[in-house]
Amino acid sequence: MKRTASAGAGSDVKAPSLGLLALEGRIVLELPYFMLRSQWLDGLPRGDGHAVLVIPGFGFGDLATAPLRSALRRLGYDALGWGLGRNLGMRPSIKNGLAALLEDLADKHRGPVSLIGWSLGGVYAREMARHQPGHVRRVITLGSPINVDPDANNLTSLFRLVNRGQPIKLDRQGFDRRRQPPPVSCVAMHTLTDGIVAWPCSVEDEAANTANHKVHGSHLGLVFNHEVLRVLAYELAKPADIVPALESAAVPPRRTRRKRPLQEKQGLEKQEGQP
Repeated sequence: MKRTASAGAGSDVKAPSLGLLALEGRIVLELPYFMLRSQWLDGLPRGDGHAVLVIPGFGFGDLATAPLRSALRRLGYDALGWGLGRNLGMRPSIKNGLAALLEDLADKHRGPVSLIGWSLGGVYAREMARHQPGHVRRVITLGSPINVDPDANNLTSLFRLVNRGQPIKLDRQGFDRRRQPPPVSCVAMHTLTDGIVAWPCSVEDEAANTANHKVHGSHLGLVFNHEVLRVLAYELAKPADIVPALESAAVPPRRTRRKRPLQEKQGLEKQEGQP
């Protein structure tokens, strides 16, 4: 995992290739690996119990985010699903339901809520924070189409299917306005092998309140990804008034064993062989 700079506006970015789209099949391996690996959370910072709302991606509901929410609860957060069924696109009932849910959670926990949005769910999370910033602690997006080009993805055919073949009407001006991050701490995660959303579209523009993290894996597996969980653990544990640009340290790198130089290793072997 490492921080990356954002892709500039006007980049010639296209939807992921068919090869990357085919690699999304990795999810059949990523899910069981995450289920096993997430049982051990040693070394990850523990939470303070604040509410964390996880919003699913297009076509998915709370069942898909259940393993991630379970891991977050074991870390010490009140991790909750959105409870609004499958995400089939923004509708008045979804917009009103999310606004009411955010207000209820903030009142219940007597403090702001962290929002985690996967894919299209991240677009919702940013807009919730834009309209109700006082109720939001931070926004974390996972492979969300928030930047550069709203067409640079492989979701168009699915949208058309859900909307009975009707062409998708894109509000370019609205999209350009939404590119600016909301006035809270915003952290975006992306994978260079995303087969659904072109990865530059999932990166926040550099600002005082934004940060980006690169992880490895598929788009569909971002909610079943131990690297993602690790970043979440460090980001969610930060105080509410800490924004990315003011941090004294980023997410610590994973520990790796130091390899001894060959000469040093041979010298040790000679010493061990002496009487």
